[in-house]
Amino acid sequence: MRVLLVGANGYLGRHVADRLLADPAVQLTALGRGDDADVRFDLASGSPGALTRFLDAVHPGVVINCAGATRGGARDLTRHNTVAVATICESLRRSGCGARLVHLGCASEYGPSQPGSSTAEDAVPRPGGPYGVSKLAATELVLGSGLDAVVLRVFSPVGPGTPAGSPLGRLAEAMRRALQSGEGELKLGGLGVQRDFVDVRDVARAVHAASLSAAQGVVNIGTGKAVRLREAAAVLARVAGFGGALHELDAPPGYAPGGHAPGRVAIPGPAGEHPGGGLPAYPYPDGCGSWQQADVRTARDRLGWRPRIGLEESLADIWMEAACRI
Repeated sequence: MRVLLVGANGYLGRHVADRLLADPAVQLTALGRGDDADVRFDLASGSPGALTRFLDAVHPGVVINCAGATRGGARDLTRHNTVAVATICESLRRSGCGARLVHLGCASEYGPSQPGSSTAEDAVPRPGGPYGVSKLAATELVLGSGLDAVVLRVFSPVGPGTPAGSPLGRLAEAMRRALQSGEGELKLGGLGVQRDFVDVRDVARAVHAASLSAAQGVVNIGTGKAVRLREAAAVLARVAGFGGALHELDAPPGYAPGGHAPGRVAIPGPAGEHPGGGLPAYPYPDGCGSWQQADVRTARDRLGWRPRIGLEESLADIWMEAACRI
């Protein structure tokens, strides 16, 4: 099976590439903007005609799109998340290769949901920010393309390679610094939000399964269980061997977990993100409010996929990378 992987050097793309390379039946070609791609091509500025000629020459059976941007202004997000996908869809329509398209969407397309609920694929999307809007527009382009295509809406990916700027990445870095300096407390904000954390290697397995399946439309990829960020922080502290107190900046007045006094170390974040310098109290960076949990029955029924890797293992891998960082 010839597979063209777009965005192989990104957080999700690297793991998808590893999964595909482990399959001896897959012949993989990586397309991207970097020098280490097999083929250099900028989807945000390249012409559909040029990509069509490449598709006709390589003739892949599956095109997997893991490319995109998570940061930047509305214009950049639209270029890299929406225009790029429009280029892929138009090129596939023009090409004679007949490739199946597996596109990675995200849970930010749904926006905030009711606490305690599980979001199914038929939920009406109401993205809470420009990132979610740009990704939803891309999904709509894929679904309306007439191609043999499936969109995997990935919830909150964690595990090896987690970006240092993400909430869990910054938390791991803060614990590393606290252990290095001998500080006994960490000052944290936003620990009340709950997210469906799914290991990035399980996401890669889902992409592999989707490329081999006949599933179309939208398929949620998550665990089906929301976890409070406070609980994830406690697990990360345990695997890191951090025995200090985790003090919540946005906790009710007079509240300190475990009876500890307010802490002195704040998790570094972008300027203005939180008055105390820690993780944001609200909104959470993905624009999805205080709660998100996936309904994953479609992935089970149509892809034969279930998550295998638990959150503790994912967090242990995040810590391992942070601890090795100089």
